[in-house]
Amino acid sequence: MIKVTVKKRAHSYISFQSDGHAGYAEEGQDIVCAAVSALVINTVNSIEAFTDDSIEVQEHDGYVSFRFTKPVTEKGALLMDSLVLGLTDIAHSYENRYLTVRVKEV
Repeated sequence: MIKVTVKKRAHSYISFQSDGHAGYAEEGQDIVCAAVSALVINTVNSIEAFTDDSIEVQEHDGYVSFRFTKPVTEKGALLMDSLVLGLTDIAHSYENRYLTVRVKEV
């Protein structure tokens, strides 16, 4: 299962972490894993390319840790809203069996 945790402080995004593998199908055939990876990678790349946000990213097999090092901009927040919407829709489509998404206020 992929577990995504998004952290916010005072309703402003501060970080997200994605960890695990969906287990929907064999490696290379797992459409849930591919969809989650595409959303996460596109969000990180879009924040880097289209915003002035300062970020730190770490990744390795099945794991991504992302955090804003300064307060998130309006554009960055919109991209994060889009990520959360996409991930939540995927989780609900598969009845939370392969992906869970938690948004925590810290």
